[in-house]
Amino acid sequence: MFVLIAVCSLTELLLQLTDHGIIGPTRLRGLVYHYGAFWPGLLGGWAPNYTLQPWTMFLSYGLLHGGIAHLLVNMLTLWSLGRGVISRVGARGFGLIYVGALIGGAGAFAALAQPFPPMVGASGALFGLAGALLAWNYVDRYTHRQGLWPVANAAFWLVILNLVLWWAMSGQLAWETHLGGFIAGWVMALLVDPRPLEEDEGTQP
Repeated sequence: MFVLIAVCSLTELLLQLTDHGIIGPTRLRGLVYHYGAFWPGLLGGWAPNYTLQPWTMFLSYGLLHGGIAHLLVNMLTLWSLGRGVISRVGARGFGLIYVGALIGGAGAFAALAQPFPPMVGASGALFGLAGALLAWNYVDRYTHRQGLWPVANAAFWLVILNLVLWWAMSGQLAWETHLGGFIAGWVMALLVDPRPLEEDEGTQP
């Protein structure tokens, strides 16, 4: 998790420095997006910049952001949700869920987004972490015959959050990525650790 935060932060810092003409070419952000963003058209016949780009973009887009505000929100969310996932399944399990959610988010964006704009940001993976925590919460509560309302309530507020952000951003929100990441994170969580917590360990809040 710390490596992810460092890489994302250093990448955006470099791009900010070039955006403001402090170092390097001022067009570096556009070039980096050209090579690292997720471009759905590359799955439909567009010519890639390099041979593996249609594959590597499923991961590289999650390391790029659209500015300082975008980065800060995502990194704070990564820190908050990531700790809960790591405490349950460790760094390896966290990595599997994070990568799975990145790929699932990109896949959903490619399938559902119209037209085909480029996409950057870690939010698909972050919704995957949220999906993982809710999946475990659901399993724990169902197993120990506890109410499932907290799970449904959390999912409801995630939907509301997406609607508010979609409205605030005039429709420029990659909700498809959030949806795909959430579903992939839920599934990955149950593959990585399908067992409920023992009663004496408690359940996810």
